[in-house]
Amino acid sequence: MTKWFSRGWLGSVYIFLYLPILSLVVFSFNESTLVTVWSQFSFKWYQSLMHDQELIDGLLLSLRIAFTCAALSVVLGTMGALVVVRYKKFRGRVLFESMLNMPLVMPEVIMALSVMLLLVMVQDLTGIGGRDMKTILLGHTQLGMAYAAVVVASRLRELNISLEEAAQDLGARPLQVFWYVTLPLILPSLVSAFLLTFTLSFDDVVISAFLAGPGATTLPVVIFSRAKFGLNPTVNAAAAATIFVVTACVILSALYESRLRRRRLREARQRDAAQAVAPSATPAAPRQPVSVSPSVEQKHYIKEES
Repeated sequence: MTKWFSRGWLGSVYIFLYLPILSLVVFSFNESTLVTVWSQFSFKWYQSLMHDQELIDGLLLSLRIAFTCAALSVVLGTMGALVVVRYKKFRGRVLFESMLNMPLVMPEVIMALSVMLLLVMVQDLTGIGGRDMKTILLGHTQLGMAYAAVVVASRLRELNISLEEAAQDLGARPLQVFWYVTLPLILPSLVSAFLLTFTLSFDDVVISAFLAGPGATTLPVVIFSRAKFGLNPTVNAAAAATIFVVTACVILSALYESRLRRRRLREARQRDAAQAVAPSATPAAPRQPVSVSPSVEQKHYIKEES
């Protein structure tokens, strides 16, 4: 009974999560202009997607912002994580850590509104400014660096501090310790933080909608603006294409991880087998008789006795 209940519960969760995505992919091949009425199978909207310049421009802008935001977030988040983890005592540490983590719990609409008001005030005072790609990047980086700091800080807390101390004892400077010791050890967390912040930036709607200007509209904002006036089947095709790309990346990553895991397991087995065969394969050297020669005092004593 428990076995069937667990399987049924797991299946229900999968249906709840993936049935909407599956229906979106199916209706992206629908020829009808009505997104909820099936007529016949067609690639019509995928062909229309290739000529939709607004969606293409939004996609390219979203990719540029996401890559730049991920890089800046990883750099700034790593710096903040190093300060929080490695420097335990300094004035204002609790305030600094709280301000670093505050974007995680603050609503995005409040963050976006505050950044927009700041930019408007700066523009009124200096006459310089305007909402474009840079303003969207500023808002995304403000949110992304908080997530990157949490990911990197969790990895830094697990590191053995004696490795860095040993490098310093051997004469390495602080920058050399970070570059040759700390950075290789936290590299997986940097990659995770980059992917996380890239996804958050690429998918963001609220901050982008507040900070986007007339000539800077990201892909999520374009899709959201079209959804307000009724879904265009081209949006289904764009969403389905995104799902295909993400699914392919996930499958390739899983295959690579599985292959790498099998190779490590095979190398470990070969190493264990070699260690097990080594003692029996190497014959023990025969023991040589040890000749004990008398010392000088013993020779002198023997001569006197004779």
